[in-house]
Amino acid sequence: MKSPESTTAAAPPSRFASIDAYRGFVMFLMMAEVLHFSRVSRALPDSKIWAFLADQQSHVAWVGCVLHDLIQPSFSFLVGVALPFSIASRQARGQSFGRMTLHAWWRALLLILLGVFLRSTGAGLTNWTFEDTLSQIGLGYGLLFLLGFRPVRCQWIALGLILIGYFAAFALYPLPPADFDFSKVGVSTAWIKENELTGFAAHWMKNSNFAWAFDTWWMNLFPRKAPFTANGGGYSTLSFIPTLGTMILGLIAGGVLRNQKSPAEKFRWFIVAGVIGLASGWLLGKLGICPVVKRIWTPSWVLFSGGWCFLLLACFYGIIELWQKRAWSFPLLVIGANSIAAYCIAHLFDGFIATNLKTHLGQNFFKFAGEVYEPFLHGAAILFVFWLILLWMYRRKIFLRI
Repeated sequence: MKSPESTTAAAPPSRFASIDAYRGFVMFLMMAEVLHFSRVSRALPDSKIWAFLADQQSHVAWVGCVLHDLIQPSFSFLVGVALPFSIASRQARGQSFGRMTLHAWWRALLLILLGVFLRSTGAGLTNWTFEDTLSQIGLGYGLLFLLGFRPVRCQWIALGLILIGYFAAFALYPLPPADFDFSKVGVSTAWIKENELTGFAAHWMKNSNFAWAFDTWWMNLFPRKAPFTANGGGYSTLSFIPTLGTMILGLIAGGVLRNQKSPAEKFRWFIVAGVIGLASGWLLGKLGICPVVKRIWTPSWVLFSGGWCFLLLACFYGIIELWQKRAWSFPLLVIGANSIAAYCIAHLFDGFIATNLKTHLGQNFFKFAGEVYEPFLHGAAILFVFWLILLWMYRRKIFLRI
């Protein structure tokens, strides 16, 4: 599989609609949490369709992957995809490397703080946490930017060092002793019964691993109501390191998009890269070498989810750029062109919109199809309002940039 020589190779800066459509699809999945498939599924326990939809709109407990688990890696991957175009555009405007570097690190800081804010809303400064997607991207973005000026060979080497180094850190960290009390770190007996990792894979067990140990020091450096002992979901600050690996995969993909290959060659490249990523990540997990865990972003997860990202990019690129079928993608383009705004709207205004819809339409308006479907119909209305706001911004060329 031949790679491009450099992400900054001479090529006219351009914007691919397929990138915006893919980003819009990812943000749509995130905003669509308001559809509350799980609530409908609980009310209809015999429905396999609603059970499937509910599963795909949740996160796996530890090992494995469903559609919802691909939102964060896709968003991170697309940050890398967009970087070569951003660099080329700024170079075309005559910006110096120093000015671009300052902007990149400033952007990184804003992303970190915005992520902290979104996770701390309503909790003041007592909920400092760096697990949010934006914070994770921000923590690695400055280094990603510098890699954007290096040959693709250096980008592959950096990816390899990140994956091997992160794997080694977990593998060398001591396993929890036999009398380790998991209940004190938020891991119940029922959870262990369903999700316990044994043997060598136990190095990646929830809230007893290398990243958890780091956070028991790091998180307690910030103001807290009570000492930090564990993250309830098993998430960790240090996941930004392998997340950088995911962004590097996107950076390499962006280089492929900007090189002189034909559209058909680029499409095939993405397909091959996707299959290799999926297969290698799955195999590492299957052999017990490194489980595929999104919550702590294991190296095998970088490869496995990266494979899906390449394949999804191939689908959008093939349909929109290669076969020129674009009209269907407009609703996604509206979202993808304003992804930061979409992210903030979904996190900050969902409650406000939900309350006002019932206030103005009536408390029982969304029960017209039965009480069972009220959460879904109410959520669909909220989602439509989200999209209308983004459409208004799109038509007036109002784009939230950091």
